[in-house]
Amino acid sequence: MVSWLEELDRREAAAREEIAELRSQIAELTRRVADREERLSRLEITRETMTEILSGDGAVRVSVDEAAGEVPVEGSGAGSPVGVRLVPQWEPGLEADVLPRSYRDVVEVLQDAVHPMRAHHLCAALGLSTDKNKVEGFRSKLKRLVERGWLAEDEPGLFAWGGARRAGAGAPEREAAADGRRRAGVGPGSRP
Repeated sequence: MVSWLEELDRREAAAREEIAELRSQIAELTRRVADREERLSRLEITRETMTEILSGDGAVRVSVDEAAGEVPVEGSGAGSPVGVRLVPQWEPGLEADVLPRSYRDVVEVLQDAVHPMRAHHLCAALGLSTDKNKVEGFRSKLKRLVERGWLAEDEPGLFAWGGARRAGAGAPEREAAADGRRRAGVGPGSRP
């Protein structure tokens, strides 16, 4: 038979153990509550910021990551800059390293190319999928580079580096070759 002192010691130890476990649970729950409150605070700030941006009230400066090739945009209420990754307008002296990596790769391949290339050939050269739907999506990237002056599209579907033409470097040789092909009735990419 167990003495009443031993039974009290056992019960006290059990109570202390239960209190320690409850305190541990309280600490865990307090930490979880703090995490949820921080998340809620960030969501509320995001809602306020997005409401301000999308309402178009005043100029809004959107911070961007220049390492990723994005450029700062000043909003004027003419639309939302959220989620836009801009390709800067090409100008003399501007190097391809200001472009996002995927655009930079395209420009670099075309700078090294001897002849203009079609979208599916560029996809193959870059190691991208040459499935028709993927190539069509890639073509929009090429068109964006043409619009910004990085590439040229002398003939529909044929893309070449456009920066050299505007800067004058290498342009006479390419233009002379293109003129010779046109006079001979031969299109780019075909052999006479």
